[in-house]
Amino acid sequence: MRIVGINSSPRKQRSRTLKLVEAVLEGGKTRGADTELIEVCSLNIQYCIGCQVCCAEGRCVHEDDFAALLDAMVHADGVVFGSPVYMYGVSAQLKAVIDRMEEPVYRQVLAGKYGCSVVTAGSAGYEGVLRYLNCMLNQLGALTVGGLAVRLDENIEALEGARSEAFTLGQTLAEAIRTNRRYPDQDRTIEKNRDRIRRFITANKESWPHIYELWVEKGWM
Repeated sequence: MRIVGINSSPRKQRSRTLKLVEAVLEGGKTRGADTELIEVCSLNIQYCIGCQVCCAEGRCVHEDDFAALLDAMVHADGVVFGSPVYMYGVSAQLKAVIDRMEEPVYRQVLAGKYGCSVVTAGSAGYEGVLRYLNCMLNQLGALTVGGLAVRLDENIEALEGARSEAFTLGQTLAEAIRTNRRYPDQDRTIEKNRDRIRRFITANKESWPHIYELWVEKGWM
């Protein structure tokens, strides 16, 4: 069992988001998971330019660290997204990663996998960012086991309590992976997403042959 934690805060060791991602991974370790921490801000991730070469050819025109990051996610059983809230949204660094995921969404690269998200905020916007990140995990095909969104501006002691919750979240993630836990509402959401994606792929099967062939192979067509 392998869990990858993706921290997108640029604050390095001062990052409160990092502490929560690390706590999730520590919780997963107690349930038998091997873990890996990835610092998005240490990577070279270029902006998506909307060319859709990825959909047509199965490769990105950018030669940067995105392929390695995606490979780490694909070869994990669980994925943890971590982001601070900047201007009511995810960090710019994580948004750059997410914007590169059109083709991975079409391929449902996290199908059969599990995930969760942790979010820190100075004041507002944290609940919406948490929903967004878990929605992205669903869009990629993963089931989410929950999440943690923490407002830290008025209570400096809140972080320690949040770390305990994050540790438990990591244990929950590992147990869900181990037992193949089902979430019927999310199963329905993912299947609804696939209905929409299926229409796109069918309409573009001549232009996106590698995606169409994958769906046929998976029995999704």
